[in-house]
Amino acid sequence: MPHTESTTVRDLPPARTGAGRAGPAVRPSVRALPARTGGPGAGAPPAADGGDWLRFAPVQPLFRARAAQRLAVLAYHGVTDPRSFGAQLDRLRRLAVPVSLEAVQRAVAERRPLPPRSVLITFDDADRSVLTHALPELTRRGIPAAAFVISELIGTDRPFWWHEAAFLARHGGRARSLCTDQPSQLLPKLKSLPDPDRRRSLQELRVSAYRRPPRQDQLAPEDLLALRDGRVSIGNHTQGHPCLGRCDAATVRAEITGAHHALTRWLGEPPTAFAYPDGGHDPRAEAVLDELGYRLGFLSDHRLGPRLPGHPLQISRLQVDSATSARRFDTILSGLEPAYRRWRGRSVA
Repeated sequence: MPHTESTTVRDLPPARTGAGRAGPAVRPSVRALPARTGGPGAGAPPAADGGDWLRFAPVQPLFRARAAQRLAVLAYHGVTDPRSFGAQLDRLRRLAVPVSLEAVQRAVAERRPLPPRSVLITFDDADRSVLTHALPELTRRGIPAAAFVISELIGTDRPFWWHEAAFLARHGGRARSLCTDQPSQLLPKLKSLPDPDRRRSLQELRVSAYRRPPRQDQLAPEDLLALRDGRVSIGNHTQGHPCLGRCDAATVRAEITGAHHALTRWLGEPPTAFAYPDGGHDPRAEAVLDELGYRLGFLSDHRLGPRLPGHPLQISRLQVDSATSARRFDTILSGLEPAYRRWRGRSVA
């Protein structure tokens, strides 16, 4: 399906007060560790129903019909609402064709497009809710998925670094490179630093804060096997979830290969799929993935992709939350909500 969103969306009515104005999800200034687990640039649409009115836009049927000829890869983070997530899965079974990571790999290898209305479910970061909340709902409905894990957190009780940084900033943490009185600006500043400076600044926050963040139980190696046995394929999300664009070439290679070797050891086989931390493509990362024999690489660009991916290491994904309403979920699946957000100039990554 050709991308026609930029012209079609101009026919939409102007945004109402409080509607469609949600923008990208901004990770809160943390008083305690937040429930959501998306990375520092995660832009999953908010659970609020501010964009529900798009469901009734005159162009929604057109977008839905064209989306039938595209591949929808849904990118979740933690599952905070199992009941809502289950309802989303039920909707997918009625409206779409859930496919596995292996099915996408076969389509690429055989140069054969996936069926119309194909949808692949993925999880980034893979906190324990993927095991405790998502897996039972997926298993109950026989739906496959894929989870991309941060290898250095496996088997630990360490919080995600972006949660930790926000907590430390709220509890007196200071760093020389992060001169701001607004904790909400801390993560964007950390994210913009070269990776050595990010790590050094995070350590300064740890030393200067007057409270330590709560611990967070992460998945263990045996949990990865349980997920795989439940038809949730395991993929590489680097060792420590840096922003690859702020890393030098040696760090990019180390982050990917380190996670690759750890996952190979735990799973007994090498992973073949990768999700770029922070969602953006990095050509140096793609070169490493190609060397290691990876077949698929996933972005977080909030777009639909072709049923036969033309660039297997640059596959588009749609950002979605387990608490997203049914109406908003429909407009994300159709591509209308992502197109509207791009038209309004709202980035999600």
